Amino acid sequence: MAINTRDTAELDHFKNLSSTWWSEGGPFRILHAITPLRMAFIKENIGVHFRLPEISSRPFQGLRILDVGCGGGLLCGPLARLGAEVTGIDPLEENTLIAQNHAEAMGLPITYLASTIEDLSPDLPPFDVVIASEIIEHVADPDGFLRECANHLSSRGGMVVTTFNKTLKSYLLGIIAAEYILGWAPRGTHSWKKFISPRDLSLQLKELGLRNQALTGLYFSPLSGDWRLSPVTDVNYFMWAARS
Repeated sequence: MAINTRDTAELDHFKNLSSTWWSEGGPFRILHAITPLRMAFIKENIGVHFRLPEISSRPFQGLRILDVGCGGGLLCGPLARLGAEVTGIDPLEENTLIAQNHAEAMGLPITYLASTIEDLSPDLPPFDVVIASEIIEHVADPDGFLRECANHLSSRGGMVVTTFNKTLKSYLLGIIAAEYILGWAPRGTHSWKKFISPRDLSLQLKELGLRNQALTGLYFSPLSGDWRLSPVTDVNYFMWAARS
């Protein structure tokens, strides 16, 4: 059965924001703020899984990484700087054009394609890592989305998924506070019914053969005003899942 991960309302919402991806004080400022933590989680788990050298300026040299729903390329740039061969895909051509222009300005050899995961060519060589960061809560078919991501993995490949837990706390903080009180994200950016618990995500990934897993939470400290990794996963969390 054909898979369709496109959610027209979601795409229209983000299409209106495409020009603001690289504005650190703009609508995506929280993504800018948590990107160092996303990269720390990614680097640690990829390094352990592939037994990469700890002392290296380009530890990802030789790895093929796919960033699904890459937006303006906030993760693709750091990944490329670590030596990876990076491909970023996004359904919105407006996003990939912004991302490509930024990569060229930075002198980074990143491939960007305006594509959904289900439309990505099956003839592409498999990827060592597929990253789905802050995207699964925006697609129309999350189960199909995960299957398609796994289909593009190499025999020892792994996935990184970052998203929201489905709890009362995630509704109150991730939507009511973040969108309607603090203005951290434009109103209507998230829908609580699309959030997924770490347990459910873990089970789905295990069914896809990704049984080597790691999990951490993300916490905002109102006292220091910064974001931190945390064992508490009741709002945001990061998951790594790989084939053995």
